[in-house]
Formats: sequence, structure tokens, C-alpha cells
Amino acid sequence: MQRQLATLLLSVVALSAHAAGDGSSPQRFSKQDSLLQPAVATRLATRSVLVGITRAGDRLVAVGERGHILVSDDNARSWQQVKVPVSVTLTAVRFADAKNGWVVGHSGVILHTTDGGTTWRKQLDGVQANQLIADAARASGKLESIARAQALAGEGPDKPLLAVHFSDAQRGLAVGAYGMAFSTEDGGAHWTPVFDMLLDGDERHLYAIEESPKGGLYVAGEQGVVFRRATPTGHFEKLNTPFRSTLFDIRSASDGSLMALGLGGKLYRSEDRGAQWSESPMPGKASLTATVAWKDGVVLGNEAGQLLISTDQGRSVKAVPTHQPFPVSGLALAADGQLVVVGPRGVQAMAASSIPTN
Repeated sequence: MQRQLATLLLSVVALSAHAAGDGSSPQRFSKQDSLLQPAVATRLATRSVLVGITRAGDRLVAVGERGHILVSDDNARSWQQVKVPVSVTLTAVRFADAKNGWVVGHSGVILHTTDGGTTWRKQLDGVQANQLIADAARASGKLESIARAQALAGEGPDKPLLAVHFSDAQRGLAVGAYGMAFSTEDGGAHWTPVFDMLLDGDERHLYAIEESPKGGLYVAGEQGVVFRRATPTGHFEKLNTPFRSTLFDIRSASDGSLMALGLGGKLYRSEDRGAQWSESPMPGKASLTATVAWKDGVVLGNEAGQLLISTDQGRSVKAVPTHQPFPVSGLALAADGQLVVVGPRGVQAMAASSIPTN
């Protein structure tokens, strides 16, 4: 499948779809390397490539390349690098509450914390993930599932996970390259393969997960693919979307509508749970990579370092004046109202007053 050019964040991801997360090929992959080697402490971690960021109570937690996880307890004024048991690139972080959080990354890694991000332990890696898929495929007896599991095993434990979401401290979902998806009902003590997206998504990369307050869990990804699970115990169905641009994020607006955004600066809206979509006008074509709720609206970031704001649930968007572009791979709102941006240049905070709301 033809891979498309995207942000640095997604360029790293695209490369990892063809090679192991630490830069070695699947044939040469050794779990004795990045899966067992802890992240190395460095004073330059705040200026290294950071890919994701979120809040854990009043704490900020950012993740990125080489297994870096950084925490800040003073609204991004200072950061501390914490110990991490792996050194693969970490791609996304999500907390269910102030204490329980999960990080996903290259080589099928899932990490878990129960103390707000101070300490982390590994729950899953690519070796275990391939075995889980093989076991589930054999148990299903479905030839298509068995064939896909055999293909994954032959490619090695190199597939990155790219997004993670938890509805609460027990129920979670992690998705990634080539339709890889795993769910848990016990906080990650056990992970179960989800074949709905692996088999129905044409092996497309999955980049984002969003749970709507109107009900339903959505997964979005490569070439405009969107899946919806209507109930917590139901199957994921692939929606018939009219667009083909790769989607890097999906978010529920304050009125319950959905916004999907991604390659080429495309922004789409749906007011009927994904049945129909409309495209919103945008001020540029740089790929949109991240969003965060902002007061009564939403802030969007793109690969060119531009921030944009919408106060009408994505119907219209305007650019936020910035003195120095800071390419965006993740956005979060600090407890004091500052907007915190992470990307290939590290981390940067912006005062709330610098973002106009009208």
C-alpha cells in the first residue's frame, strides 16, 4: 500500500511500519535490544523528539523517541525524565484518572503507571502481541484470521501501536499499524486482539481513538478509514466515509458532533455519529496532527507549526498568530490554562492570553 507523506511524527510512524521501532529490520529484530534496554537519561530530553502529551490530574506527561517520558508538576516550567523499561519510540499517552495511565509505542509496546507517571512497567510488546493474535486466530477457526496471524508472525514483532484510549481504569483500546488493535477489560492485565479492524480495514494504519459523549467509540486512520463501536461490548463497524485523506486525529466537539482531521490540512465534521460528513474550509494545506479542547472551542496544530482555533465546533477555523512556528505532534492544556505543545523540537508552552477567542 502506498504510504503518504505526513508530519515528522507520522514519518517516523510510517517508517516503523516497514522496519522495527529501533531501526533494525524484522529479520534482525532482537528483543534483547530496545525492548529490554531501559531509556537512557539525558539532559536534552526536553529538546528531543516528543510525540504525545496529556494531563494526569495537574501533572503533564509527555512521551517520545528513545523511550523518553517526561513529567512536569509546575505547568511546563520544568520537566523531569522518569525511568522507563524500554527504549523504543513512544507514540501516545492517555490517563483514565490522575494515577492510572498508559503509553503505547513502537514494537507493540504498552506501558502502564499507577502513580501518575512516576514509575512505569511493560504490559505488552510485539513478541507477546503476535502470540496473542496467533492464539486468538487459531481459537476462532477462521481461515482469514489464521492467515493474517501467520503473516504477522513472519514479519516479526515490529509493528508500532499509535493510539490508546481508556474509558475508565479498566476498559481500554490500543491501535496501530496495519490495523493492529487490542482491547482490555481489566486495566491491561490481559489484552485481547480485535480482528474487526485488522481484517476489515485493508491493513490500514490506525492513528486516533475518540469516545463520544453521545455514545460510541471511534477509530480513525489511513486513507480516511473510520470505525465505530456503538456499545462497549459490540463489534467495530467500518463507516462509509466520503473522504480518502489520512486522518491523524478525531475529536468530539462540545455539541457532540465529530471532527476528523489530517493529511493536507483537511477537516471534516459529522453531526450524525459519522453517517454523513462535511468538509470545513481551512486557511492552509499543512497536515493537521493534533487537537485539544480550549475553553468553548478547540485548538488544532499542524506540521508547519501553525496553531488554529475554532469556536463553532469546527465549522470555521482561523489561524493563531505565532512569532516562531513550532511543528506540532501533540497538544495539552496545563492546569493553569497554558497551552503546551510537543513536537520534533521538544516542548513549548504558550500563555492563554496569546490565543484569541474571537
